[in-house]
Amino acid sequence: MPLARGIIRLNKRFTNPVMLRLAGIGPIVDLEHVGRRTGTVRHTPLMAFRHGDVVTIALTYGPDVQWLANVRHAGGCRMRMRGEVVRLGAPRVLDPAEAMARIPQPQRALLRWPIRCRDYVELPVLRPPAAGDVDTRRR
Repeated sequence: MPLARGIIRLNKRFTNPVMLRLAGIGPIVDLEHVGRRTGTVRHTPLMAFRHGDVVTIALTYGPDVQWLANVRHAGGCRMRMRGEVVRLGAPRVLDPAEAMARIPQPQRALLRWPIRCRDYVELPVLRPPAAGDVDTRRR
């Protein structure tokens, strides 16, 4: 069950700015995407897990989130994770059992309960970061 809309608004206003500062630590990442209507560059903090040439993301707010619609529309995005910037391709819906196999403990336990996440996507890593890629971290 996706998180309640009230929690989403609270997180957007207060928690997300803090989480963006922590991006790159552990599973916390900064997903950079472009608004499909405005063209504005946006940053969304998420928990993501790299497994080979794919990144798995738990959709804790459900599959109807704006960042996912933006990434689908653009066909990809960039992500800052563990000190590097990676370009990612279009998302693909992932079976929950396959997603859970890619997620380490204790995050797996949190996603099962109390979050009860049932929706996951994977994004392919398109290439390693080039020398010209800029760190998208807010300062």
